[in-house]
Amino acid sequence: MKTLFIPAKIKSKANKPKILEISKKLPKNIAIAYSIQYKDIAFEIKNILSKTHKITKLVQVLGCSKPSFSKNTKAILLISSGKFHAIPLALEAKLPIYILEHNKLRKISKEDVESFKKKQKASYLKFLNADKIGILISTKPGQQNLKKALEFKKKLKNKKSYLFISNNVSISEFENFGLDCWVNTACPRLDMDSSIINIDKIKF
Repeated sequence: MKTLFIPAKIKSKANKPKILEISKKLPKNIAIAYSIQYKDIAFEIKNILSKTHKITKLVQVLGCSKPSFSKNTKAILLISSGKFHAIPLALEAKLPIYILEHNKLRKISKEDVESFKKKQKASYLKFLNADKIGILISTKPGQQNLKKALEFKKKLKNKKSYLFISNNVSISEFENFGLDCWVNTACPRLDMDSSIINIDKIKF
C-alpha cells in the first residue's frame, strides 16, 4: 500500500510592513528555519528580509532533524508555532532563537533553555533509578528504530524492560502501565516530557 504525505499549509500570509518593523530587532546575519506548515510564508519572509539582512540558511525543521548553521549566523528566525522546535534548536545550535508566529516576534529566553536542561537531567536520573522501563518504538518512516531498541534492551542489566511499538505515541497513556521511565527511540522531541529520555542520552 502506498503512503501519501501531504503537508497542511497554514492559511496566513506575511505582512510585509510588520515584518520589516520586526526585522529591526534581529541581527543582520540570520538563518531562517520553518516547520512545514509555514513553508510558503518562510519563502515570502526570506524575500522580504534579503533586502536588509544576510540570510545564511533557509531550512525546514522536523522533530528528528538537527540542522547545522554557519559560523557567521548570529541568530535563527524560526517561523513556526509554540516551543516544540524552538527550545531544542536553541540548545543544539547554541544561537539566539526568535519565533515568528502570526507576525509577532518573541525570543526564547535563557530560562526556557535552562528549564529544558533540567528536564533532561531529571529524565536521566529517573532512568538510573528505574526498575521497570518502557522502550518506545515508532512505526513511522524515518523514525522506526526497532533494531536499535532491541540492541538497547539486551544491554540493560538489573532492569525489567518492555517494548512498545506504535504509530502514534500518547503520553497520556503512560500511567496505565505502571513503569518508572520511558526510553525513546522515535522522534527525539518527545523528550520535552520529563518522563522520557532519548536513547542517545544513555551511555553504557
